[in-house]
Amino acid sequence: MNLDALWNYMQIDLKADKFESDMRQFPKRQLLLKHRNFLKDQQANIAKIESDVSNMNTRMEAVKEEVIRLTALLSEQKAQLEKNPPKTLEEVQEKSAAVSKVLEALTHFEQELQKMRKDADMRDRQQKDIRVRAAKAKAEFDQVKIEYDREFARDTIELKELRAKVEKEGAKIDEADLERYKKIKQHVTPPMALLMDSQCSGCFMSLPLGTLRDAKGSEQITVCDNCGRILYLKD
Repeated sequence: MNLDALWNYMQIDLKADKFESDMRQFPKRQLLLKHRNFLKDQQANIAKIESDVSNMNTRMEAVKEEVIRLTALLSEQKAQLEKNPPKTLEEVQEKSAAVSKVLEALTHFEQELQKMRKDADMRDRQQKDIRVRAAKAKAEFDQVKIEYDREFARDTIELKELRAKVEKEGAKIDEADLERYKKIKQHVTPPMALLMDSQCSGCFMSLPLGTLRDAKGSEQITVCDNCGRILYLKD
C-alpha cells in the first residue's frame, strides 16, 4: 500500500474537482443562467397573456351575441307596445317589468364588454412591454454566450489536462485501494486526512491507540473511526 502515491493522487484529484466546480460558478455562466431564466419567465408570461386573451375573446363573442339578442328583443317589445298599448294598470306593470328586465341585462352585458375591452388593451400593452424586455435580454444573452463559449472552450482543455494527470497518477495506485478511496470520497471530502498529534486532521477527533498503531505500522488502509477518512502519516 503506497499512501504517498494515494495522497499525491488526492491533491491533483481535488484540484481538478475544484476547477470543474469553479467553471460552473464563473460570472458569465451565472449571467447566462440569469438571462435564460428571465427569458423563460417572459415566455411563460406571454403564454399566460395569450391564453387569457383567447378566453376573453371567446367570452366577448358570446357577450356580443347576447347584446344583439337583447337589443332585438327590446325593439320587439317596443314595437308590441306601440301596436298594442296596455289597457290596464296590471298590463302596464307587466310590460314595464319585462322591458326593465331586458334593459338591466343589456346594461350588464354592455358593462362587461367595456371592461373586457379595457382588459384587452391592458394585456396588449403588457405583452408589448414583455416582448421589448425579452428582446433586450435575448440580445444580452447572445453576446454573453459568445464570450462564455470562448472561455468554456479554453477551460475545458485545461480541465481535460487536469483529468489526464489524475488518471496518470491513478495508474500508480492499486486498483482496490483506488476504488476504496473513491467510495469514501462519495461520502466525505477530502477522503484522506493527515494524522497529527494522535488526531485526525479531517474531524479533529482523538484516535484510539489501536487505530493509531494500525495507521503507523500497518500496510493496509486505516480509516478514522469517526469520519471514515483514510489516515495518512507524513514522514
